[in-house]
This record gives sequence, C-alpha cells and structure tokens, in this order.
Amino acid sequence: MSDLLPTFSIIVPTYNRPRGLKRCLQAIEALNYPRDLFEVIVVNDGGDQSLAEIVAEFEPRLFLRYVVQQNLGPAVARNHGARLANGRFLAFTDDDCAPASSWLQKLAVQLMAEPRKMAGGYTRNALHRNPFSITSQLLVDFLYHYYNQTESRARFFTSNNFAVAADLFWEVGGFEELMSLAAGEDRELCDRWLEHGLGMVFVRGAVIYHAHHLQLFSFWRQHFNYGRGAWLYRWLRSQRKDGVMHLESPTFYFKLISYPLTMAQDIRAFLLTAMLLFTQTANATGFLFQQFSRRSSKKKLPVREPVQ
Repeated sequence: MSDLLPTFSIIVPTYNRPRGLKRCLQAIEALNYPRDLFEVIVVNDGGDQSLAEIVAEFEPRLFLRYVVQQNLGPAVARNHGARLANGRFLAFTDDDCAPASSWLQKLAVQLMAEPRKMAGGYTRNALHRNPFSITSQLLVDFLYHYYNQTESRARFFTSNNFAVAADLFWEVGGFEELMSLAAGEDRELCDRWLEHGLGMVFVRGAVIYHAHHLQLFSFWRQHFNYGRGAWLYRWLRSQRKDGVMHLESPTFYFKLISYPLTMAQDIRAFLLTAMLLFTQTANATGFLFQQFSRRSSKKKLPVREPVQ
C-alpha cells in the first residue's frame, strides 16, 4: 500500500509558540502515514523564543528540517519552506494546530484521485471554553458553509489545512509575500488558484484541531488584521482584473452575523451573533485603516511578480 502513496512535505511556519509547536509535532509524529513518505519543514519566522531543543526532540523520529528567517510573516515563511521541500505534494498547517492521525492519509487519497486539485480539510476548535476562540471558529465554519457548499467545487480554504502539488503551487506563484500579516493570504492564494483554472475539493475527513487562545484584545487585533488583509487581498485582485475593488454583497454579511441563529435561537446563539457583529466591526475598522494608510503614505504598492 505504501508503494502507492505519494510523498509529502508538511510545512509549519512558527512564531513564538514553542508549546504549540511541540503539540503540533507530537500530532504529526502520530500520523497514520508511512514515516518514509513525508518530511516536516519547520520555519521559524524570526521569533525570539528558542525552538532548537523542541525540534531536536523530534529529529530522531521524523524527517525534520528546521530553518530560521527574519520576521517577514507567514506567507514568506510558507514559501521558504516550500522551496526546501522534496515531496510531490505540499501540506500546510500551523504551529497552533494538531492534525488528526488520519489527516495526511485523507488528503493523500483525494490527491491521488485528482492530483491537480487543491485539497483542504476541516478545522475544529480545540478550546471549547474560550468564547473568543469559539467565535473565530464559527466564522470559519460560516465561510466554509458559504464557499464550499459543493465539496467538489470548493472556493476557500484556510492556510492551516490544505495540500497541493508542489509544481502547481509554484505555477500559480505561491503565497503572496506582500501580505505580511496572518490575514487574507490564504484567500488570495485560493483566488489565484481558481483564476488559473485549477480546482479545489473539500475533504471533510481531513481534520486538524486548532488551539488559538484568544482574549478580548487579541481577538480584536486578530479581526482588525483580517480587515487589513481583506483590503490588500481585494486591492491585489483588482490589479489583476478591472482595477475596481469589489466587496461582498450586504446579504453575505447579514448571513454571516446571523449564522448562529440558523442553528438555534437561544441565549447562546444571540451572544454568538453579537460576537460575530464585533468581529465585523473590527474587520471594517482594519479595512478602513489599511485603505487610509495607503493613501496617506502616497506609496504605490509594487506589482506582483511570480515567486520562484
């Protein structure tokens, strides 16, 4: 059976989360996939916390490579790891994620059947008592429900759970390195992927567990940055098309905010609706901040060149 399975390079960008990285590597070590068919590339994005001891703990048991770059953001870190990759397919996850044991096997089955498609899995929140983490997960659930209703014709995956053929990843240009925040770079890549006429398929059984602990300020900052990333994504998209920045319809935002009420109409659902409204307020603030920052700087963003 292992002779039929493809090789993978699992790329994990990390920044100042040593405990999260250790949990991630423990989960990767437990993958139900032949050990000689995957490697792990950990890219430290200029964090100031030492990770060498954590990585060294796993080196005897995994084909593992550890590299350090200056702090340039997760998009650059993922591209850095992809340049070092030897696998036929690239699988991306993050340092606050723990893949289920069947994660890589589920992605492999799909990619063997349709190697020219991007395969993305399902993310579950691992912090069931954190209301901010619950709300962020609910937002992702809505986006997957909205964009991926037909699993064989998906349109959006988060960057912590998808896999692609390495050659096709570079054919479309990799992650957009102008997007230095952990915000919107996945959406921008998916958009370009589809523009190249390539397909996406949602693999519901390819599960990772996301443990991103949030408090009020970090929750606001996360969604503020999502707004900044959304502006840059839409600006980049406009440069490839008609020069006009297009937004989603008002119906999209109404459906997003009211999403909890489609599942229940109790006090918890109303509280989650209020928190989703809070995320969109932060998002809109970040969007406007990025727009006015560009105008005030009077700088023209560089035209995208393919990443190699």
